[in-house]
Amino acid sequence: MRQLFLRYPNKTRRLLEIAIPAMSWILITMPIWLSFSHPALVAYFIITFDVYWFYKSATLAIGAIKSFLMLSAHVKVNWLARAKECPGFEALYHVVVIPEFQEPLHILRRTLTNLTKQDFPKKRTIVVFATEAKDQQARETERIIRTEFAPLFGKFITTRHVLHLGEVAGKSSNMAWAAKHVVEKLKMWRIPLENVLITSCDADALIHPKYLSNLSFAFLTDPDRFSHFYQGAIFFYSNIWRIPLPNKVFNTIASIWNLSLLSQPGRFINFSTYSVSLATAVTAGYWGVDIIPEDYHMHFKVYFHKGQNVLTKSIFLPILVDAAEGHGFFQTFRNQYEQYKRWAWGVSDIPFVIRGAILHNEIPLSDRLRRVILILEQHIFWPANWFILTLGSSLPPLVNPAFARTVLGHNLARLSSSILTLSSVFLLVVAFIDWRIKPPRPKEFAAWKLPFLYLQWLTIPFISFFLSALPGLDAHTRLMLGKRLEYRVTEKL
Repeated sequence: MRQLFLRYPNKTRRLLEIAIPAMSWILITMPIWLSFSHPALVAYFIITFDVYWFYKSATLAIGAIKSFLMLSAHVKVNWLARAKECPGFEALYHVVVIPEFQEPLHILRRTLTNLTKQDFPKKRTIVVFATEAKDQQARETERIIRTEFAPLFGKFITTRHVLHLGEVAGKSSNMAWAAKHVVEKLKMWRIPLENVLITSCDADALIHPKYLSNLSFAFLTDPDRFSHFYQGAIFFYSNIWRIPLPNKVFNTIASIWNLSLLSQPGRFINFSTYSVSLATAVTAGYWGVDIIPEDYHMHFKVYFHKGQNVLTKSIFLPILVDAAEGHGFFQTFRNQYEQYKRWAWGVSDIPFVIRGAILHNEIPLSDRLRRVILILEQHIFWPANWFILTLGSSLPPLVNPAFARTVLGHNLARLSSSILTLSSVFLLVVAFIDWRIKPPRPKEFAAWKLPFLYLQWLTIPFISFFLSALPGLDAHTRLMLGKRLEYRVTEKL
């Protein structure tokens, strides 16, 4: 297998690009075509999947409770005082890279204003405002931002990423360009890369005021600091009161899932806004310039370079970001769809992960298999979940009337419904934690609308089809057909 991947890199990659999305399609259509000949087998698969979903729901709830309690405690800790007690604190620097392309000026101001509230020493905070050369407004935006915010930090760097042949437009190639520019500056300033943490900060991300101090403490007390990523809890709460009701429930569930991941170290892979040692990023070869899903790709680049000790360490502090939004209900819905399609495009990175897992046999096989299975589970089930859970139990008796007259066929839908009803109980935990951590209701949100926040949970079957299963299937099918996805910046209001 190793020789096959070395001899035919492009053919094996393309074969995986077809095979992996095909697995999702097989799972979706299996209750139809397999029910003609083996309906009992389909029934047992559906029941097993329902039990699996119950387990996932329980894991979500338990992880969310643990993380919520940890977060509630950690926001009260004086992390700066604790970090100052650590050897190496006075030599530690933070580089915060903000990649942007046609972002509204008020969003960028909000992000940078929030960054000025960090309690970590400003003189050792280096902000990188990473623009794109193809953005016609970039120079004017850069001038305004530099004038307003450069004096507020120790160093303020602006970069203009020029897209080169072989590169793909997006956050990843911009991060690579900015990081290389920063390294040159640090060499001039005689700052060792080992003393620098780099944070990839989304243009709309509002990191907690104690984040850099907490990160400093976590890094300085970590014996394996150069193998670890660090990340807080990503909450889509900045505009949660403004977006339409169906989008509220979807972003609520996504936020609590992100919170839950902090207590699941074996499943936690950095995404969106995260931090890593700059020395680690450099030795791993920087961010990829020819891919879109930059966060997972960077994680596995470091993993294949450093081995099984690579993981993402949790910072139990909130990071608020904007949920997808647009002008009006339908535009918001469309933007949310496009955002999830871009996230689902992470399936395109699986061939890279599988190839790396096969070639890097210096890493224990069990660890490589675990990580490959983890990312396969996430992406193969992404578009298939809704179809199996919602339609799966009703199809075998419908397709095969003879099976409907058996005990299993007669009770399949009832048994499946009972398991899923038990799973839905865990949504109460999600609703409770959301109620505790969501930003306070703004005055412009009328009080009479509050009861509808509870009714929003009834829209889950509808919303999960259009904003999860469908964009996931869209991304998978595009990859299978060889139609590459272009990076699309999520609209901000």
